Amino acid sequence: MEALKLETYTSDDIKAMPEGTRVELLDGVLYDMASPTTVHQRLTFQLSFAIESHIRAKKGKCEVIPAPYGVFLDKKNFLEPDISVICDTDKIKKDGCHGAPDWVIEVVSPSSQVMDYLRKLKKYIAFGVREYWIVDPQDETVTTYDLENDNMAKYTFHDEIACQLFPGLKLEIDKLGRW
Repeated sequence: MEALKLETYTSDDIKAMPEGTRVELLDGVLYDMASPTTVHQRLTFQLSFAIESHIRAKKGKCEVIPAPYGVFLDKKNFLEPDISVICDTDKIKKDGCHGAPDWVIEVVSPSSQVMDYLRKLKKYIAFGVREYWIVDPQDETVTTYDLENDNMAKYTFHDEIACQLFPGLKLEIDKLGRW
């Protein structure tokens, strides 16, 4: 992801952009987003479906919303996580989520590694995201951050990965479907 002009932008600038514009805003700096690959989209779909199915089966109230979906952390920080799981549905507005989702999943690409592993992680910690996963299709790994308990773990796509936010939800990427 490459920074665009070195001006300071706000969420108002994001809202004024033409529909379909794909950018993220970190500390007032705009970053252009690359188009996702087929593998990226398949993984996002499979994960969203598995999480949504679990929540519905448990009669949970949290919502699973895949990208493109805007998350307004504050005036200078706007992100489009690949998957947002939001349990406080009062945060969900017509234009996106206002405040931190409870769980964020990013499917990393070679061009977004610094953004996903460093910059976004720092923002998610600062704004109170409870759980953050980074899914890497190139390495076939998943790095999980339980931000409430300050725990980090790394798994392969063959491992069963337990979600801390939803006890009983365990995902094995290889068994989710075609990606």
